[in-house]
Amino acid sequence: MKQVLEYLKYNFSWVWASLGISGFVEIIILTVSVYYILRWFQRTQTWTLLKGLLIILAIMLAAYVMQLRVILSILQSAFGVGIIAVFILFQPELRRGLEQLGRRNLRFAGWFDGAKNERFSETTRDAIAQACFEMGAEKVGALIVIENMTPLGEYEKTGIPMDALISPQLLNQIFEKNTPLHDGAVLVRRDRITAATCVLPVSKNMSISHALGTRHRAGLGVSEASDCFCIIVSEETGQVSIAEDGVLTRGISYDKLIARMEELRVIEAPTKRFKFRKGKKNEKVSEQ
Repeated sequence: MKQVLEYLKYNFSWVWASLGISGFVEIIILTVSVYYILRWFQRTQTWTLLKGLLIILAIMLAAYVMQLRVILSILQSAFGVGIIAVFILFQPELRRGLEQLGRRNLRFAGWFDGAKNERFSETTRDAIAQACFEMGAEKVGALIVIENMTPLGEYEKTGIPMDALISPQLLNQIFEKNTPLHDGAVLVRRDRITAATCVLPVSKNMSISHALGTRHRAGLGVSEASDCFCIIVSEETGQVSIAEDGVLTRGISYDKLIARMEELRVIEAPTKRFKFRKGKKNEKVSEQ
């Protein structure tokens, strides 16, 4: 046992002397980065494409080892075009990944106002929940999208502008069958309905149930493309479901909906306030 410890100590000291602190920091950063990149690939449809690319790389390696010059020259010629093709194929997923990275940074923005911020009021929370379960009892389909950090202006433009205060009666009237505004999604920003009949991107996730219709797929699709909170009421079953971060949760209760909306509603900020000093231009107490 002593010999093993001495052996490990000798080799570790040699590795430490070779790499140093910066080398170990780089290894940790690269390991964490590769782990999260692979997790991101696995959660999206790019996982299948990634496996195809790995097969092509394996063929290139085999061609290089076996000196298959013709195959190797063809693959090398196509390599430059292949890089551009990868960016084209992965464009939606890369855009979504960068948007998610940007949203994580934006979440720190509320830390610098020193006060409790609200995305919407308790009245709005209760009105939306009440309307959803009233429509569910009558089996009236509904799709409500609550904006979070990511602006949803591109989807708002596809609908009819409203700018109305939220109430259960108004939401019930909008989604009433055979009315002009019942088709499409309602977009909510803070305590107001900004637009109705909005067109949303439909999710391309092939693993979701085939029993789900366009309304659920649209709610899931917009939650994949942004950080919004989406509530779906099924016209067939009357169940209330939520979609968030590309995950669909079906058949939630009234209490769970209220609890989740309360978590979304309130943005807690530290009591310490970061602000500019008065009378001194361009001088800050602290910068983000």
